[in-house]
Amino acid sequence: MQRFFASPSDLRASGILGINRRNLSYIIDSNPRGLYPRVDNKLITKTICEANGIPVPETYNVLTSHGDVKRFPEAIRGRNDFVVKPARGAAGRGVLVIGESVGNLYITPGGRRVTVSDLRYHLSAVLSGLYSLGGGMDAAIVEHRIVTHPVLQSVAIEGTPDIRVILYRCVPVMAMVRLPTTASGGRANLHQGAIAAAVDMTTGRTFGGVSKGRMVDVHPDTEVSISGIEIPSWDQLLDASMRLAEALELGYIGVDFVVDAEKGPVVLEANARPGLAIQVAHRRGIRPALERVAAATPDELHGKGRLALIAEITDEARRHARRREGL
Repeated sequence: MQRFFASPSDLRASGILGINRRNLSYIIDSNPRGLYPRVDNKLITKTICEANGIPVPETYNVLTSHGDVKRFPEAIRGRNDFVVKPARGAAGRGVLVIGESVGNLYITPGGRRVTVSDLRYHLSAVLSGLYSLGGGMDAAIVEHRIVTHPVLQSVAIEGTPDIRVILYRCVPVMAMVRLPTTASGGRANLHQGAIAAAVDMTTGRTFGGVSKGRMVDVHPDTEVSISGIEIPSWDQLLDASMRLAEALELGYIGVDFVVDAEKGPVVLEANARPGLAIQVAHRRGIRPALERVAAATPDELHGKGRLALIAEITDEARRHARRREGL
């Protein structure tokens, strides 16, 4: 009888990392709890990035009280486009992107109109902790709106694609680009209908793809192929991810980037509990790569040794893909 699901033994054989093992073997062992604020608070993450010369979107304003909300329209006057995000938000919740402003009216890239009252209500909700981890009081960050690099515009629908890199012991082991769709409301969020395309670690070129748990080859809104896209300034992006991992002193993290048309790769945020959907995009498990890094010598975890280790992990991933396709 033909099966339409994978058994636990099949998943283990494919190197799939489950959530329990991720938590016990990697997050708890590698990420000291006292360092979580470095990634859970985007203001702290940005400060660490700036101190280490790692590009981040320019901060226009930070709101910490409801009095700031009342004065916000005046504080942002002269800015035609900007992004509002919770300092302690997660999974893109509470992020509001303004593409243009006309008088007292703000317009999102998708064409939704936001009044001054709407904007103040949203800011108040952010400060009240509606979108924050744990529901505690929060701050609202107002920052530069990223203009998508031309290479990625054909697969950017009403939003900005982002690139996630998973690192273990400061070694990048897997990466994907998340592409917004109409179904996802312009958000690069896989749970809301965005597409994930795997990224080759040494070339920065996409391959494969998945959306809503199904394999896809083209963007559903534009019918443009999602394979063969070369992420601009890939080496620069990968270097920034490694430098940030070192500065954060967390052993197992995900770093999210966007590629700005002018500034190139900039860090959006880092995550001490990165999800596991990246394995679906790659159609292989992340565990073999993690185990190879765990067995690495000290020389392999630094400098040229680290680059050689990344290349070795990537070559093994390519061999796995060829075996899967019967080539």
